Amino acid sequence: MGKTYDLIIIGGGPAGITAGIYSARQKLKTLLLTKSFGGQITRKSVPIENYPGLGPISSTELIKRFEQDLKNHPIEIETASVSRISKSGELFNIISKEGEFSSKAVIIASGADPRPLEIPGEKEFIGKGVSYCVACDGPIFVGKDIAVAGGGNSAFEAALSLSNYANKVYIIERGDKVRADETNQKKVKENKKIELITGATLKKVSGSKFVEEVSYEDNNTKKEVSIKVSGLFVEIGSQPATAFVKDLVEFNEKDEIVVDPKNCKTKTEGIWAAGDVNNLSFKQIVIAAGQGAIAAMDVSNYLSKL
Repeated sequence: MGKTYDLIIIGGGPAGITAGIYSARQKLKTLLLTKSFGGQITRKSVPIENYPGLGPISSTELIKRFEQDLKNHPIEIETASVSRISKSGELFNIISKEGEFSSKAVIIASGADPRPLEIPGEKEFIGKGVSYCVACDGPIFVGKDIAVAGGGNSAFEAALSLSNYANKVYIIERGDKVRADETNQKKVKENKKIELITGATLKKVSGSKFVEEVSYEDNNTKKEVSIKVSGLFVEIGSQPATAFVKDLVEFNEKDEIVVDPKNCKTKTEGIWAAGDVNNLSFKQIVIAAGQGAIAAMDVSNYLSKL
């Protein structure tokens, strides 16, 4: 299995990177495992304007700065996709496709994956018009009509970004009211390319080789309405990436890992969870980074008492 670490961090987003920096500062022998750096930040299509001290900054530039800072510290980094964690005595065994690793403590900072609509046609048209990443796929839809599913900030920001490419953007929200903040609502209202449709439950995605239309049910009239579009961007939130740790921690109804809000510790001695993967409120970059710092410092205290 190779060498044993004081701490293994799973995840390369803001929580995992910050945990790595703080654990290195605490002189812990640390390994960070991640499939790639950035996490959900890499799917951001608009400038990040609420990270203190940096002003408006692109998601690419922000995560580049995070990564550079991490690599300036004495920490080992491996590209790996973790499939399972088990505990043997006082050690945790982390199993991945790339190898097996062991440690005295673990911080889970694996973030969250886009939540699917789970409607007919969605899976069939992934990569053929259905997308979960505006930053990745937006430029493909130059001059096209497209739809965005969702009514929160992510959906409104996606629509605003897509309006730079598309001919027309429909925001389709199931609720009668949207959840986006006032600033994003104002921007959307002022954008002549964007049309907001509320009280509409998406029912299916259809087409031949590529997406050609989406259908929704009007919640008031119960009538089904179809819109001709070339793409559908799904922005209805995310679900925690936790499948690899099912047997060791407690989950809430959203599949988020339940932690102690004081220190991000899980019910299992030696495991912490930081960032979007846990059940604490407000999924923000700065909060995820703060939780990564808290978890790493608490790990240091824990290990010093072993």
